[in-house]
Amino acid sequence: MAPSLTSAPQSRSFVYALVGNPNCGKSTLFNALTGLKQKVGNYPGVTVEKKIGTVYSQHGTAMSVIDLPGSYSLASRSPDEAVTRDVLLGRRPDTPAPDRILCVVDATSLERSLYLVHQILDLGRPMILIVNMMDLTFQNGLQIDIELLKQTLGIPVIATEATKGKGLIELKLAMSRLDLPLSKHAWSIPQEISSAVAQLQASLTADSQKLYLTARAEALLLLTDQAPVHVEGSKAIHPRTAEILSSWQKRWEQEGVDWAAVLIQSRYDAISKLSAKVINESETGPSLTDRIDYVVTHPVWGWLVLGISMVLIFLSIFSLAEYPMNWIDSHVTLLGNWVKGSLNPGDLRDLITDGAIAGVGSVLVFLPQILILFFFIGLLESTGYMARAAFIMDRLMNRVGLNGRSFIPMLSSYACAIPGIMSTRTIEDEKDRLITILVAPLMSCSARLPVYLLMMAALVPSDRVPLFTKATLMVLMYTLGTAGAFGFAWLFKKTLLKGSQPKMIMELPPYHLPHLKQILFQMIERAWIFLRNAGSVILTISIVLWFLSAFPKAHDGASAQEQLSQSFAGRTGHLLEPIIKPIGFDWRIGIGLISSFAAREVFVSSTAVVFSVNNNTTHAQTTPLRLALRDAHWPDGRMLFTPLVCLCLMIYYVFAMQCMSTVAVVRRETNSWKWPLFQIAYMTGTAWIITFLVYQVGTLFGF
Repeated sequence: MAPSLTSAPQSRSFVYALVGNPNCGKSTLFNALTGLKQKVGNYPGVTVEKKIGTVYSQHGTAMSVIDLPGSYSLASRSPDEAVTRDVLLGRRPDTPAPDRILCVVDATSLERSLYLVHQILDLGRPMILIVNMMDLTFQNGLQIDIELLKQTLGIPVIATEATKGKGLIELKLAMSRLDLPLSKHAWSIPQEISSAVAQLQASLTADSQKLYLTARAEALLLLTDQAPVHVEGSKAIHPRTAEILSSWQKRWEQEGVDWAAVLIQSRYDAISKLSAKVINESETGPSLTDRIDYVVTHPVWGWLVLGISMVLIFLSIFSLAEYPMNWIDSHVTLLGNWVKGSLNPGDLRDLITDGAIAGVGSVLVFLPQILILFFFIGLLESTGYMARAAFIMDRLMNRVGLNGRSFIPMLSSYACAIPGIMSTRTIEDEKDRLITILVAPLMSCSARLPVYLLMMAALVPSDRVPLFTKATLMVLMYTLGTAGAFGFAWLFKKTLLKGSQPKMIMELPPYHLPHLKQILFQMIERAWIFLRNAGSVILTISIVLWFLSAFPKAHDGASAQEQLSQSFAGRTGHLLEPIIKPIGFDWRIGIGLISSFAAREVFVSSTAVVFSVNNNTTHAQTTPLRLALRDAHWPDGRMLFTPLVCLCLMIYYVFAMQCMSTVAVVRRETNSWKWPLFQIAYMTGTAWIITFLVYQVGTLFGF
């Protein structure tokens, strides 16, 4: 239990809730306040992310900050908004109601942001209002009287520029105060519903022991929220309160009173009066954001900008990453050669070189490209362009039964399907959310990059793949995945998950200069996850696969091919070969397909382990993987990795569900094994059918 308000400053530790509209800079402010002192998890019973950070007061006392999901109103429309509502109202047993509240608003759209502020002030808790992005008010022709806003509301109001760190000292000083005042704002509840509010307030106070003002705020919310979202783990309202609410609603329906509209309009009237006092808007013509949007959201030029942006990202992935990739590749080779020269021939040396180094090194080399992809995804989000991309795609998304809001999770899935699937929590319609989850893994994630690039290297006879060839094949793979996602979204909307055509209401945030520090932080976080996987999952699988490929030992004098064929891995691959031979794959590729279900990039390390067995183990040099693939043949002498087979492997990985982590996240998000199992079945089946058609037609024409 927190100490009393009379405790000495250095012993008082507060718990703050950080709330605000989406795109108001809340996450940037949270990171600026807490730095690396954060814990990230999920709320028990619901998959919404839970972030808790630590801020130190001016007295050195640690204060906790809970970063709640962005919300436009406490009348929740999605699971993440429901969590914000329930934490503030004390409905979640796992998260006690915070002592104080930090509410962030966007200075460029203050009047719209004040709706949420108005609702939170009703809670009657100490609160600090943070007016962020003050640097953008001038170019938008706005002047905000911070001092008058402070006097009118009766609470601390801090002007900040979170991306530049301005106002943070003043904010920490305000957070450290013991005597944080309660708001003196007041507004008149409409007479038509005042009796109902009083009765609900009394019931909530008696049933839940809520504070008087908190009960009043919840009573107002119950009347506003006509279709409340309930999330697992949160307390439902008491049956007596629900009965009172239902009786009043029936009465109003008979009298023709739209109680929610009356309440909402009353709030907006109070907000309009406040805005007129503190906001001075001058005539400056179109803002910079408006001028940029004239081009990037144009029906024609917008598509051109989006297309050019995507092409530039792909070209950068190849051109910028070439030097660090070559550097990593050369040092992995040097390490392998050094181990081979330092140890005597035998199982231990083979385990280290053909298992650990070959497996991990073959995947590690693709780290620069993955980081570049994450950099550009972060850049699109940080500048505000990501919302414009969703706006442009809205018309196309409507053709498949979704709206532009689904495009953001799908675009995020280009980096990784897991955060893409988790970001579907902002989609209000449950069926649309489920459809987006089902198709998001079809977007080519960064884990597919190593597979694509390896196949490109094996596909071209020369040692260097031309940049144009890389870009063309990569665009083809991403186009296939995107077309597949749209196609299945349309199919599911028409069959399994029929529903009404969704409408999108989306805020287009003002443009910002990219917050490079935050983007860099995200890249480091992603690099650490990748390296952790390389050092644990991929290393473990590589070593296990080496063992399965090397044992049991063949008879003396057996060739490397015979040894692999009769090994545990070889026997498993032979069992799979009748299924995959019609699509051009042999039993050795089958070993890679099985092992890569742990993670798609494991296919590269598995292939490195499997095909290194074919090398002469007494050879002093480590043969590059692409050369080993070019030397692989069928028993009748035909080349295994023909250009057609390389293309088929790339197509297979576009559609196949080869990621256990994604399956686990889908299970958690849908709270059922039904949908992840369906996802595995339809994606793997589609991958086999399309690859079969491409291979058989290609073979027929002599490719």
